[in-house]
Amino acid sequence: MCSFCFARSFTCKMTGSVTEPKYNDILCPNLHSKVELVEEGSQYCTLPELGTNEKSIKEEQKKGKAKDQSKLAYSVTDVPPWYLCILLGIQHFLTALGGLVAIPLILSKELCLQHDLLTQSHLISTIFFVSGICTLLQVFFGVRLPIIQGGTFAFLTPTLAMLSLPHWKCPAWTQNASLVNASSPEFTEVWQTRMREVQGAIMVASCFQILVGFSGLIGFLMRFIGPLTIAPTITLVALPLFESAGQEAGEHWGIAVMTIVFIVLFSQFLKNVPVPLPAYQRAKKCHFSRIYLFQIFPVLLGLSLTWLMCFVFTVTNVFPSNPEAYGYLARTDIKVGVLSQAPWFRFPYPGQWGVPTVSLAGVFGFIAGVISSMLESVGDYYACARLSGAPPPPKHAINRGIGVEGIGSLLAGAWGTGNGTTSYSENVGALGITRVGSRMVIVAGGCVMLLTGIFGKIGAMFASIPTPVIGGMLIVMFGIITAVGISNLQYADMNSSRNLFIFGFAIFAGLTIPHWVKTHSQVLETGIIQLDQVIQVLLTTGMFVGGFLGFVLDNTIPGSKEERGILAWKESHGVESGESQLLPEVYSLPFGIGTKLCTASWVRHIPVCPKRPSGSIRKEEPKTLGEENSVPTGSEQDAEMGIDTKI
Repeated sequence: MCSFCFARSFTCKMTGSVTEPKYNDILCPNLHSKVELVEEGSQYCTLPELGTNEKSIKEEQKKGKAKDQSKLAYSVTDVPPWYLCILLGIQHFLTALGGLVAIPLILSKELCLQHDLLTQSHLISTIFFVSGICTLLQVFFGVRLPIIQGGTFAFLTPTLAMLSLPHWKCPAWTQNASLVNASSPEFTEVWQTRMREVQGAIMVASCFQILVGFSGLIGFLMRFIGPLTIAPTITLVALPLFESAGQEAGEHWGIAVMTIVFIVLFSQFLKNVPVPLPAYQRAKKCHFSRIYLFQIFPVLLGLSLTWLMCFVFTVTNVFPSNPEAYGYLARTDIKVGVLSQAPWFRFPYPGQWGVPTVSLAGVFGFIAGVISSMLESVGDYYACARLSGAPPPPKHAINRGIGVEGIGSLLAGAWGTGNGTTSYSENVGALGITRVGSRMVIVAGGCVMLLTGIFGKIGAMFASIPTPVIGGMLIVMFGIITAVGISNLQYADMNSSRNLFIFGFAIFAGLTIPHWVKTHSQVLETGIIQLDQVIQVLLTTGMFVGGFLGFVLDNTIPGSKEERGILAWKESHGVESGESQLLPEVYSLPFGIGTKLCTASWVRHIPVCPKRPSGSIRKEEPKTLGEENSVPTGSEQDAEMGIDTKI
């Protein structure tokens, strides 16, 4: 490969010589091959020297293409300037904002809180705070990749199923705003008993995830789980929520559609349109930098613009002032009181809603959510490694990541977010947009979430979003989650009647059986209350029904691994690449823990400890990943991955 450096000279990889360029030439100065002009002035050799075999030709072309697409400003172990860390950390927080805010707002109705905006704001602040803690734990002690942690929609379905039990349905008087006194002990006890039940179920189910992660069982389970299990499980996370999204959007379809149009416009039509924004660099001083703003913040921009339009329509009295009229909930002045009620500072703490309670029915339902969350996170780890210039994560890093996510869900249950925690796929995508894969940026993002969780006014502001705006946002987000689940089928042979039957049957059964059980729960009564609750929660959780049927059928109906898509799925997620001198630098435990505690031979059999490198790795390892990337010829690992991690 011949590169055109800033010194205006050609460096030829074949000879190592440096020659002054001739801009009117179409040949490399060393006459090895023709030169193809690409972005940023780089030039790649596309036709090889005579005598080069065809295999090496393809490898060189593949390397050149990957390097051109993967230029990183900062790789995973690099530390950008402090101000850049803060700005990019805020960006990651804003990217995750839609999911973080949506979960408490969806839960508020089932918790009997739809008329208590102040408590809704406390839930939003709590999930911000806990997400910050979980993000820092994951970056420092978990998989150690730049990945944000936050609430998961996989826990919403079992939560709604559990709260739909006759025992937990909200009293009729809590649905009437005129009868609700948010400060009364009676009302407080109504919603806090439900929250404590959810907390206990999440905490017990998270222990299962901790066991699976730190024992290394995740690797064993992945042998039997393929695309035909993952696809219906993730798809049925969002599909059953169509009723909730429709009710929110139906408060004013015009505003909901406006929100959808803005999000679609920014995320799909304007995503490749750069916006010139003022910036400062030492070399360039004050200048305008082109930022793909619409691609980074489509949800935030769409929500903000529609919210602004609601404010204009409220001031001009376009929306009705009668609470019974259609469109009243689109007004911005009916929720503004929460901003004055919310305290400036509020420190969330464990057990703030009381001591959690546990029921067997809730635990089994949440275990289904835990399994779905783990499957999604494993895929996020590999994607994050590719985009941040890191080697594919080894088994011990994956085990730690899943275990730390379990600890995060345990903390979320203790603090009372009403949800668990998982890796955020949208923030993994943001790494590819910004070309900044530094985990210190994610540390800054975690600190930003911690601070916003302490400022009560911020949570109150998001609790005051008009209802139809939330509905429009949920329609888009649930649609994306559904599509992500279906996209796993790309690895399976969908021309196979076997695979078509498994997926179709799992999806349809995952929608039909829960609907029937909800309307005919008395048919399944056994006389044992606890058993009845377990059966009802499991059979009304669509992701459990569909995922379980997909798992059983995929592992019992004859079919090759290639037909089932297991081989393609493992290859696409970068099966562990074995040995690399970069693995210890990226995935070892921090603060010398790995070198002090994981040196004994018996300790290395623990699933979360790094394995001893073999003698095939060079003894002299670079101190940082950036030094490794400064070697002109590149490392063997970079060549295998096809990624250029040079700054």
